[in-house]
Amino acid sequence: MTKASAAAERPRVAVLTRPAGRNEALAGRLSDAGWLSCILPALEIHPLPIAPEDLPRPAGYDMVVFVSGNAARQYLDQLARVDGPAPWPAGVSAATVGPASAQALHESGCFGANTTVLHPDESAPSHDSEALWRVLQDLPMPARVLLVRGTQGRDWLGDKLEAEGVAVTRHAAYLRRPALWRPAQLTQLRRWADAGVSATWLITSGEGADAARAGLEAAGLSGWWEQCGFVLTHPSLARRLPVTADGASCPSMVKICLPNDESIFQAFVAA
Repeated sequence: MTKASAAAERPRVAVLTRPAGRNEALAGRLSDAGWLSCILPALEIHPLPIAPEDLPRPAGYDMVVFVSGNAARQYLDQLARVDGPAPWPAGVSAATVGPASAQALHESGCFGANTTVLHPDESAPSHDSEALWRVLQDLPMPARVLLVRGTQGRDWLGDKLEAEGVAVTRHAAYLRRPALWRPAQLTQLRRWADAGVSATWLITSGEGADAARAGLEAAGLSGWWEQCGFVLTHPSLARRLPVTADGASCPSMVKICLPNDESIFQAFVAA
């Protein structure tokens, strides 16, 4: 068997590292396209308990900004647990970093047809805090903003709003922790590494990249990770990829795409 034919017989492996419940639809599409999909969340999302008197309510603000779909889901869950099901207050707008996180709001059942949900559109070059800031700059600045996020992450958007005179309240609705991979999952990764199969990893956050790298280092698979390919949902994530001892970038293939299933799928099939 020639090297070319051996390489052609190796499976195309997609390692999907988004939190639990976010990978299944994409895995199905990739499987239909001939990929082996490995669902391997890098991070676990843990809701944060909060006393009723400590939970900031949306009615106290002009706008509530959600930095991610997780922020939207976890905050709405907190509101439901503390106050019970209730419609979103009239006159309070919401803003998210992209259409995917806006969808999480619309699917909640709390948002009526007249609720304003601001976000960069599908054609925006990126779906991140910078893209949302460009949207907000074209509108009158709200006086009071509630910024909903996790316990970790960038504070760039909050700082930009404060620089414009906006009173910003930051609220952590969830905690992200590195996931503990099961022995069977690590066994499968080792099999691919031993067989010379270079997987393509989906990386959607810096914390997720760091968690994946730490998990692979602990399993003795750092060398294999350096030979894999990567699909990234933001250019800044390239800084979290493996490097050689002399500091050179290792990955043989990196694709950048928007953080929605269609864009991610197209990046994989183009790999």
